[in-house]
Amino acid sequence: VEEINAAGGINGRKIELVVVDDQAKADQAVPLANKYVGEGLKVVVSGSYSGPTRAAAGVFQKAQIPYISSYAIHPDITRAGNYVFRTSFMGEVQGRAAAKFIGDIMKKKNVTLVTLNNDFGQSLSAGFKEAAPKYGVKVTSEYTYAMGDRQFGSIVASVKRDNPDMVYVSGYFFNGGPLVAQLRAGGITAPMLGTEGFDTHNFIKIAGPAAEGVMITTSLDRDSKAPAMRKFIDDYEKKFKTPADMVAASTNTAIYVLAAAMTKAGPDDPAKIRDAIAATKDFQVSTGKISFNELGEVYKAAQIQVIKGGEFHHQATIDDPQLLAPPTK
Repeated sequence: VEEINAAGGINGRKIELVVVDDQAKADQAVPLANKYVGEGLKVVVSGSYSGPTRAAAGVFQKAQIPYISSYAIHPDITRAGNYVFRTSFMGEVQGRAAAKFIGDIMKKKNVTLVTLNNDFGQSLSAGFKEAAPKYGVKVTSEYTYAMGDRQFGSIVASVKRDNPDMVYVSGYFFNGGPLVAQLRAGGITAPMLGTEGFDTHNFIKIAGPAAEGVMITTSLDRDSKAPAMRKFIDDYEKKFKTPADMVAASTNTAIYVLAAAMTKAGPDDPAKIRDAIAATKDFQVSTGKISFNELGEVYKAAQIQVIKGGEFHHQATIDDPQLLAPPTK
């Protein structure tokens, strides 16, 4: 928002950023969404998890206010209606990318899944299991855990018994960090692939030495030479004195998509802004190139990052339009 305003705003008018905290709870998201509607906001970005984002989507759809999910991944979010968009991967898409990476590039066959038991983890798992057979990958076992879990002794023992070729772990940095550290401390040496929820330097801090070599699926490539992505990474680190992460990049992307649409359509008519968002095509932003399909979903190549020397670096890119195509209805 600072950058957009410094460049002249939207047709000479400045953006005001209004921020509220839904506490990552669906029952908090709905009254906040109604509050936004009552205050006459013209556009809204969700920087929250799938549960609250999905709950609020219906409110904004009914009020016909454009609503962008910046990184919540549940498939039903955009199905709320034609005023709801997503600039990030769906969970199933990211899970399919993981299956291709493990089978096609890593050449691993027997994989154990350790899955966070919420919308995020379940959708990743569903996509992975859908695509795994195509790449010769067999899911040997799947173990689930809850958002608040920090002790994983039974899961560690079970994964060790499985002795898989690779472990696919979903979660966020605050539970994935302890989980990965305990898996490594328990003697599990198989390569590990995490998810975009690990895409923050905080994961590396929490997991400690166990983070080294962990790979993740994400949309932010730290070694990218693409101008929009490179500028975001460099500017973020300069401003905040900490490495950029996927959440920041994804929300930055959503704001720039909205700003471009409002510049084109004017900032006052939500219906015209919605139409301009829907017409977005090949828009280069911090997480890649954005074009929306009829469901308000995007196609993007998936980035595989690997942690080396305590930093994220490029490992591979999964760019398969058929495999990674989001649904259209």
